[in-house]
Amino acid sequence: MGQSRVVQEQEATRPLREDIRFLGGILGDTIRDHEGPEVFDLIERVRIEAFRVRREEVERSAVADMLDGTPTEVALPLIRAFSYFVLLANLAEDIQRDRRRAAHVAAGEPPQDSSLAATYAKLDAAALDGTGVAEQLTDALVSPVITAHPTETRRRTVFDVQAKITALMRLRRRLEPGDPGFDDIEPRIRREVLTLWRTALIRLARLRIQDEISVGLRYYDLTLYDVIPAINAEVRAALRSRWPDVDLLDRPILRPGSWIGGDRDGNPYVTAEVVHTAAEQAAAYAFGRYLGELVELEKSLSQSARLVRVSPAVAALADAGYDDPAVFADEPYRRALHAVRARLSATAARSLDRLPDNGLATDAEPYPTPQAVLDDLDAIDASLRASGDALLADDRLAALRHAVETFGFHLQGLDMRQNSEVHEQVVAELLAWSGVHQDYASLSEAERVDLLATELRTRRPLLGPNARLSELAAKELGVLRAAKGVIDTFGAAAVPNYIISMCTSVSDMLEAALLLKEAGILDPGSADASPRSPVGIVPLFETIEDLGAGAATLAAALEVPVYRELVAAAGMRQEVMLGYSDSNKDGGYLAANWALYRAELDLVEVARKAGIRLRLFHGRGGTVGRGGGRSYDAILAQPAGAVRGSLRLTEQGEVIAAKYSESGAAHRNLESLIAGTLESTLLDVEGLGDDAEPAYELLDDLATRARAAYAHLVHDTPGFVEYFRQSTPVAEVGDLNIGSRPASRKPTNSVSDLRAIPWVMAWSQARVMLPGWYGTGTALEDWVGDDPARLARLTDLYQRWPFLRTVLSNLAQVMAKSDLDIAARYADLVDDKTLRDKIFGMIRDEHARTVRMYKAVTGHEELLSDNPSLAESIHNRFPYLEPLNQLQVDLLRRLRGGDDSELVKRGILLTMNGLATALRNSG
Repeated sequence: MGQSRVVQEQEATRPLREDIRFLGGILGDTIRDHEGPEVFDLIERVRIEAFRVRREEVERSAVADMLDGTPTEVALPLIRAFSYFVLLANLAEDIQRDRRRAAHVAAGEPPQDSSLAATYAKLDAAALDGTGVAEQLTDALVSPVITAHPTETRRRTVFDVQAKITALMRLRRRLEPGDPGFDDIEPRIRREVLTLWRTALIRLARLRIQDEISVGLRYYDLTLYDVIPAINAEVRAALRSRWPDVDLLDRPILRPGSWIGGDRDGNPYVTAEVVHTAAEQAAAYAFGRYLGELVELEKSLSQSARLVRVSPAVAALADAGYDDPAVFADEPYRRALHAVRARLSATAARSLDRLPDNGLATDAEPYPTPQAVLDDLDAIDASLRASGDALLADDRLAALRHAVETFGFHLQGLDMRQNSEVHEQVVAELLAWSGVHQDYASLSEAERVDLLATELRTRRPLLGPNARLSELAAKELGVLRAAKGVIDTFGAAAVPNYIISMCTSVSDMLEAALLLKEAGILDPGSADASPRSPVGIVPLFETIEDLGAGAATLAAALEVPVYRELVAAAGMRQEVMLGYSDSNKDGGYLAANWALYRAELDLVEVARKAGIRLRLFHGRGGTVGRGGGRSYDAILAQPAGAVRGSLRLTEQGEVIAAKYSESGAAHRNLESLIAGTLESTLLDVEGLGDDAEPAYELLDDLATRARAAYAHLVHDTPGFVEYFRQSTPVAEVGDLNIGSRPASRKPTNSVSDLRAIPWVMAWSQARVMLPGWYGTGTALEDWVGDDPARLARLTDLYQRWPFLRTVLSNLAQVMAKSDLDIAARYADLVDDKTLRDKIFGMIRDEHARTVRMYKAVTGHEELLSDNPSLAESIHNRFPYLEPLNQLQVDLLRRLRGGDDSELVKRGILLTMNGLATALRNSG
């Protein structure tokens, strides 16, 4: 770049550098004051040397030599110091990103992609037909689903303090020296940094599911309760203003979901009581917020009947409010709102068996549905507008109306999930107990389907009141019966889906249906009525093979009359979930991404032929190895017809915190989901045209090559599992107390049984990042060979095709976070030198090959040429990783050498926490 461009960039990043120095100085002062000058001096020497390593002024061994043999009691404050340096640098980067966005808007520059403003401009330019738009957006839904994979390693206290420092730093930038309050900011920041330093970074006990439920709901308090309804209202107004002649978005487009408390796949701690608790606490939060808003509205809507006229509907509501007619006798809106609060209080008391905050002890009639609440609030809104008081209606009342419409009585949809193997065991037991069939497991697939379809037609339950079941069967039915209670209490939207993990067949889908029937959720119908279920049956296709066969499985299920009738009763809507984590672990990065794309193409075609509307649910994790990356880009990278106004995706771990802990970030991330959904639905974003099939065939070839290269290492190389376990801290991941579920599905040493989170996290800690790239370089190099025309073909597709561009961009992001020099230190932990040299050599060679081919295909000189913000972030943060990695290796060597002291174990966990924070992904 030219000299002036360099100067501009330096000037733009100056506030960031100043913030990092300011916060780092306060942290250093805190460490000196509370740990002593010797510890502080050591930390400073290590920090300076780490930055010299980054500038290539000294060898990598410089930091390692300084830290080698550091006593554990000295290593602990070192680890904590660099972990907090990273956390504060992250904080400064987030503020810098906000600062740049504000400058972009202030300069009057065009809206940036992923914003709704940019999307509206694209829709306007396309001159779309309103009828077609309405058809495409029928039953539109964008649903971020918070999952029970809490890989966020920071504790809530640390999180809260970080939020306070962020707010103070923003205030510090707004004020000038001499302004009132400016002199108080630094002391307040120092207090918060001291609180950080005095707070333990890691938990002593593993999170319970009850804790996870509370953490998930906390994001509604932070942002989601206010932000989601506001976005819904804005999107609806924007679209209806463009196409006023058609009915668009009769329901809110953005509706959140959760797995926390309903996902029991591999988690033995999810019980009937947990399901009830998860749903009840979510509903209690919604009721509490509504009632609190009604209290505030009663205070503010004080119009006198002597000054305004109210509608007959509001007058009738007012007559029902307050037992004493003298109370607010001439203030009809206050009386009407009190009547609404009384009925909503009765609704909450009936549903929760207790009265939430701001509730009224009353004998009022409960509301039967959220729509009934809306009807009353809408009547108040209409009356205000009719009397010229629209400004009052547009404030707090509008926010409450949008919230009730969005969240109902349930707040969020709680998905249920279980593994197909468990379903098979339980169904076999129920069929044997009832005398229907004594050996279900022995039946062929066709025989199973026939038997299950027959059972789904009968109202006869399989079990009587005295049935004696195994612990597993009793627990599974207990969970489903608890879900039935949730639906009966809070409505069908409270439990919208039943997800079948590792779904491989039609019988897997029908087994879930039979269990729903046995729990009283699925109604088998009668001669005059078709079967129906308020809970959708959602197959989850996870492995490469299952993704390839997913469309055939769905097509076969739709050929079963009873299942087809269930889909018809649900409005001809079928949801399918796609698994990113296990497909990646199974077949590697490129093969998994292409298998997902191919599966979507095939599922779209099945849906078209069957005349159903397909909704895809993307099981994306926080890291690239588990489907991570920018959500907007990922949505645009879907094949044509795969979105059609509907999108669900999981939000996991540290991604939840990064996206939804602050209102501005929450708004940006949520609107990017809608922006991507609208563009993918209404515009041609694939851009391949007649070149689609040749492009697909090319990727078929590349994916096959990539999978073979990945399998050669992970599945076929003798000793690979041993290498993985010795060269990474995977065995220690389970001790980090970052979630309630076990690290493995089964107590084995198999890669296939290891959960994707520890698989990815362990490679991240060792700075290999293998799940995000391995095999891609070999595939590209083998296909291109020495043919420049083939290379040009890939470059052309990269430039035109969002899928390939996103895949390679995400690969570059994860490779930029890898460091093979540090990874070599971890490889030295492997006892068998021959095994170590062989496998690390394969990893090193493939890494170099992949970087080389990425640059050749994209034309970029650096991995992050298309992502300058991440490049800047790595430049700022990565020197702090150097000592954390070096100390982790040293402590792992001590632990495995027999020093299993509590301090060594704690030190390892602290390094894992710090590295996860620095890399901004932990699984």
